[in-house]
Amino acid sequence: MSTDSTASFANSVTLPLSQYAPRHFLLSVIGGVATVTLNRPERKNPLTFASYRELTDFFRACAHDDTVKVVVVTGAGGNFSSGGDVFEIIGPLVEMDTKGLTAFTRMTGDLVKAMRACPQPVIAAVEGICAGAGAIMAMASDLRLAATGAKVAFLFNKVGLAGCDMGACAILPRIIGQSRASELLYTGRFMTAEEGERWGFFSRIVAPEDVLAQALTLAGDIAAGPTFANTMTKRMLAMEWAMSVEEAIESEAIAQALCMTTKDFERAFQAFANKQKPVFEGN
Repeated sequence: MSTDSTASFANSVTLPLSQYAPRHFLLSVIGGVATVTLNRPERKNPLTFASYRELTDFFRACAHDDTVKVVVVTGAGGNFSSGGDVFEIIGPLVEMDTKGLTAFTRMTGDLVKAMRACPQPVIAAVEGICAGAGAIMAMASDLRLAATGAKVAFLFNKVGLAGCDMGACAILPRIIGQSRASELLYTGRFMTAEEGERWGFFSRIVAPEDVLAQALTLAGDIAAGPTFANTMTKRMLAMEWAMSVEEAIESEAIAQALCMTTKDFERAFQAFANKQKPVFEGN
């Protein structure tokens, strides 16, 4: 399948997302939490040209569905994702010219852009193998939980490619530090769940049977919070990478002032005054 044929998937995601039936992954939307399940368990959930595009379209569509507060990404069958499908992606790539290859690498990068740009926090529930583009999807998420035994590898140099793929050289050092990121990107070795937690890649390690449940619980807690404020937090976490401390403080002052204009801010005050727990409504 060529990258040109993926154009048919553009703008194909219907709203509301609770009514969308994706072709290349599973989707459920319950209580404001959208759960995306990569669903090719017999191959450890590899990505294809078509699934890249549909996932990108999905995350772009999230910006237009106010009923979705948080997105959880996971994989079926005990693994997160083994990355790009060797036969459906890597094989065809060796036959492409420079123009086609650049179109492909830009398309894969679009998935990370879409995940970072969607206003909802994204939580990755990582179990088993999480490699290549799968590792990138976990990296591009806002929070990551690991199952015991999970292994993450940025495998690009194992297939003769640079570690600078889909934003890895920009994002990974900010999560785990320059030296540790360099080691993983130069060697392509697997990072264990224990290393990932120690280095700050994972928030916590849980039993495999609990990782999705805990991710959904965390997502529910976030979904119950002030939606506009959570969106602002995600936006500022991204924007402040390129700011000085002085610029960041000024930007946060403006962002916080905007949050103070919301009804949720007023609801929180009234609940506090009445010694009650605030119930946020997302506006």
